[in-house]
Amino acid sequence: MFGDMMGMMNKIKETQAKLEQTKKRLDTVMLTEKSNDDLLKVTITANRELKSIEINDELLKDKEQLEDYLILTLNKAIQKASKINDTEVSAVAKEGMPDIPGLTS
Repeated sequence: MFGDMMGMMNKIKETQAKLEQTKKRLDTVMLTEKSNDDLLKVTITANRELKSIEINDELLKDKEQLEDYLILTLNKAIQKASKINDTEVSAVAKEGMPDIPGLTS
């Protein structure tokens, strides 16, 4: 029984370390999202950190239009990043789950 607990604790520690490595790696995964007409481009990491915004001068003439473009394009980028992040983190977490009797996935 004690050996099983130690094994589970070690597995949990290993999983935590793998999760941290995965999060660091996701900081290097860059996603670029553009507006449909390429007037706005944003780059974001898979950890949802905004890295750059490129705005065409045409958009600078209309504040409301620019705001709309930013909202739409940033939301699309965040959704893509979240999907990648969730998939990667879930895979590591699932792999590291200890086999506890009575729990099923």
